[in-house]
Amino acid sequence: MPPAARRTDAERNRAKILTAAREAFADPDAEVSMAEVARRAGVGMATLYRNYPGRPELLQALYADEVDAICQAAEAADGQSPGEALQAWLRQLFTFFAGKRHLAAELLKHTDRGDPLFDGGRAGVVAAGAPLLAAAQAAGTIRGDLDIEQVLDLVHAVATIRGDPARVQPLLQAALDGLRGLKAG
Repeated sequence: MPPAARRTDAERNRAKILTAAREAFADPDAEVSMAEVARRAGVGMATLYRNYPGRPELLQALYADEVDAICQAAEAADGQSPGEALQAWLRQLFTFFAGKRHLAAELLKHTDRGDPLFDGGRAGVVAAGAPLLAAAQAAGTIRGDLDIEQVLDLVHAVATIRGDPARVQPLLQAALDGLRGLKAG
């Protein structure tokens, strides 16, 4: 097999492993072993360990991949008003936060809270969301007395509420409505 084909196969395997791990860790009741991830990905244990030597490396790669996806989503707001773009991104961020509770707990078993991975992830999300917030504030559709870190903390706080999504979604909507503020009138 030529080297380019091996690299393509390796990338495809990495993607399959991350997809399988993402699905496995989305279930908070699942006991996710490396063998289970390999099985779901349809790769052998040697392939899994060649790409991710251990559970911490897999968890870190999965977390970084998820943070990259949410940061890229902030750039994909074409065709929307600034307020709509921010609100759509914040909904994606809510889903990210709510769905990562199990992953975060697993990651913290293997990684120190002070690990640069966490600070780097938050810094990336802040940098991605700040232009969306600034544009919405400049357009007058989002209140101007909040900064991006406050908005992220608000969405994160709602995402940590446990329970049926039908119960939590109205709380998210109330929080997002509050970002608009009251119109003078």
